[in-house]
Amino acid sequence: MKMNKVTGSIKTAVCGFFMALADSVPGVSGGTVAFFAGEYDDFICSFGNITGRDKARRRQSLLFLLRLGIGWICGMGLSVTLLAGLFSTHIYAVSSLFLGLVAASIPLVAAEEKKTLKACRPWHILFFFAGAAVVVALSLLHFSVSTEALDVPSALYVFVSGALAISAMVLPGISGSTLLLAFGLYVPIITAMKRFFAFDLSALPLLLVFGFGVLAGIFCSFRGIHYLLSRHRGATVCAILGLMSGSLFAVAIEPTTLKVPLPPLSPANAHPVYILLGAATVAAFAAAKAIVERRAKRNNTEDAGE
Repeated sequence: MKMNKVTGSIKTAVCGFFMALADSVPGVSGGTVAFFAGEYDDFICSFGNITGRDKARRRQSLLFLLRLGIGWICGMGLSVTLLAGLFSTHIYAVSSLFLGLVAASIPLVAAEEKKTLKACRPWHILFFFAGAAVVVALSLLHFSVSTEALDVPSALYVFVSGALAISAMVLPGISGSTLLLAFGLYVPIITAMKRFFAFDLSALPLLLVFGFGVLAGIFCSFRGIHYLLSRHRGATVCAILGLMSGSLFAVAIEPTTLKVPLPPLSPANAHPVYILLGAATVAAFAAAKAIVERRAKRNNTEDAGE
């Protein structure tokens, strides 16, 4: 019995590790990794249980999230160490990879929500353009956030972004990193995490504000997003697709947001191989997910027949 508990705990921690690897790049969702590992239902339910009144479920969910979190922190530490260095030395290769990841995710989300989109009313397209316009506008504003000093407007912006990023876990197909990229906070957060894991506390204020935003998203935003998806799914999905489409622009101008600004991503400096690699990665995740779903459906059918 104890061995089963230990094995289960290790499996959950390993799942958290690989979720962090997925969460650290736009276009790939850690929730998909949890789905492959058979932990997705426990993962989503745990967020609801920790705010519930059942003490036993709350305790069980907190322990589950603690085990998952330990693995996630280890995975994120590895990811940000690699990514922060790549951003400073190979920005165009990384941006090309991210472009492929995000671009390939858009048709997959549309395919996953095919029934929803077919049932959409003509005016729902306005939500698509609104989502894209918000991302493009934020990207053009070049809202800069210092990793060392935060003023009140910047702190509020980081807080809200953290809440929205964690909420992306319950949205179909979109990852928190994609939203951070859209809000211009991907590089600052990745850089701040790298400094923190290197025991440099200069970026701690930024991470604390972001962390409080994440907690607020867990306790407040999940119910709101569940409401939107259940009552206004068509408009919500259109807005999500708009956000993702606008993120392509955010990826393209990411090099201009570095401390030493560089020209935006263009056909002249893009890396086609990395764009294809990003697209292939998303396609591989989607194919693997489809296989797992088919097997699960087949097993359920066989069990029902027995």
